[in-house]
Amino acid sequence: MGPQETTDARHSYGGDHPHAHHSHAPEETGAQHDCCADSHSPLPPSNEDGLSFRQPRREILTPEDLEDFLASQTLSSFLGFVLQLNESVRNKKTSADVPQTEVITTILGILDELHHLVEDTPVDTSTNSRFGNPSFRVWLDKVNENLAPLHQRLVPFGLPEASIVEVSTYFISSFGDRQRIDYGTGHEAAFVTWLYCLSKLGLVTEQDYPALVLKVFFNYISLMRELQFTYWLEPAGSHGVWGLDDYHFLPFMFGSSQLYDHKHIKPKSIHNSDIIAEFSKEYMYLACIQFINSVKTATLRWHSPMLDDISGVKSWQKVNGGMVKMYRAEVLGKLPIMQHFLFGSILSFKGSGGRPELDVADEHFHVYALGQQAPVCCGMRIPSSIAGASARNGQNGTFIPMAGVGGIAGGGKMGSGAAIGGRTAETGYLRPMPRPLPFD
Repeated sequence: MGPQETTDARHSYGGDHPHAHHSHAPEETGAQHDCCADSHSPLPPSNEDGLSFRQPRREILTPEDLEDFLASQTLSSFLGFVLQLNESVRNKKTSADVPQTEVITTILGILDELHHLVEDTPVDTSTNSRFGNPSFRVWLDKVNENLAPLHQRLVPFGLPEASIVEVSTYFISSFGDRQRIDYGTGHEAAFVTWLYCLSKLGLVTEQDYPALVLKVFFNYISLMRELQFTYWLEPAGSHGVWGLDDYHFLPFMFGSSQLYDHKHIKPKSIHNSDIIAEFSKEYMYLACIQFINSVKTATLRWHSPMLDDISGVKSWQKVNGGMVKMYRAEVLGKLPIMQHFLFGSILSFKGSGGRPELDVADEHFHVYALGQQAPVCCGMRIPSSIAGASARNGQNGTFIPMAGVGGIAGGGKMGSGAAIGGRTAETGYLRPMPRPLPFD
């Protein structure tokens, strides 16, 4: 972590950054779920009449912009929404019988359409590369062509037609980057922003939040698993920003909330293959572990050392509280991710305007502090572990269903930490670097 990242992380924690401590395991005192209590307040009521909908654009272009964002009401409102989703599934199984309104059913129908588009968009077999398959661009173009009709389905539930240009931008941004054929926690955040917009515009209420997580978000992760298996999406920016695995973060947060007060399944249970096999369909966190084990060899200690360290925490309450702090500091508090985040009238933030105005159509670029190295992801492509597993099994573009609805698993950057270690003579695997955790 460079000097600027350390400064940003300290700001987002509001104190000394735990990464400065060189212990391998998380501390187990004081990590409560109310660590961000200031963000737990209910969302302010939507005020559609006061909005002038527009195409979202990038606003966080400098470290100073990021500092302003971290201190803004916009962050508090967005993170408050994420925490409300997190709390809504506390101690609930994935199969829990939660209320499903007609708008939730309609949203699920929209995601089902995208599943069908995958079936109608076969992989390009002319390339044997383990990097992203170019047919992903064809699939994404099909989605883009149908953005307006898909969102028209939500108009009867209160979606203003004028808002479609803004809301749909978050939707199309949540499936990966067309140019690089990759996916990461920033794209995942775009999907949650889409849900946030639907909430702010009054299409869904707090009573819908359990279904938003257990049905809508779960279905979205299932779709992403299908895209990652089929088109071998590369992990976005596999160096420099901490993550839990190659693609996702929030299934781990929501999944630890599901297990919050479980009497028998403990964080260390992720090492028990029988528990993983039996309960992965009911808990997202365990489904994430099952997926990781299915596409990576060796043990969690080697390929996912951070998850291995988290398993040493004694309670899911502390795990979930740590996930909340980690999401704020290591996803929302990191410039390499947030420089691509989009803001419109619903989720509004104004940066300093220190660089030329950019929009979602601009080519990939990075901004970074003076003296800081250019991010490695621009110069080094990282093949997905899914591609490696498929290559070992002689498969190409074959979606392998995992636990639950088509499978769910972990992703987002936070655990490809082994990729910066050294190989051992005994195993040939990458040696994991020490990864202290912000669980205090």
